Amino acid sequence: MIRYTPGVDLWGEPLATLRRIQDEINRTFNEPQAPAAEYPALNIWRGEDAVLVTAEVPGVRMEDMELTVHQNTLTIKGKRAPVATEPDVSFHRRERTFGSFARTIALPFNVDPDRVQACAENGVLTITLPRPEAERPRKIQISKA
Repeated sequence: MIRYTPGVDLWGEPLATLRRIQDEINRTFNEPQAPAAEYPALNIWRGEDAVLVTAEVPGVRMEDMELTVHQNTLTIKGKRAPVATEPDVSFHRRERTFGSFARTIALPFNVDPDRVQACAENGVLTITLPRPEAERPRKIQISKA
């Protein structure tokens, strides 16, 4: 027998009961309500002479990552290994992902691939992407005629 909460207008929103049941099921299985964000999370700063990209990559070994630059496109690829667990235990909650990842972003201008620098510290990858000298804005001096 189905029992309804007094005061609920079932005819006003016919799917209200189903939504409530779905919410309870999601809460029971600890499924996130929001869609997963892209990985790795990035911050991008643009200057006149270069673009600075920082990416959060905790638990990723630098030898398991690959950066490629082509004109105005940066691709970050890598693999995060799973955490080793005891053979006789099971997860109570598992939110950290593992496996291969790839992220490609368009940069605001072409970059000089020979001068790109990357370093990592405390799980943050920092990439400096300089603009080619020939494509940098130039200040033009105006002379009297």
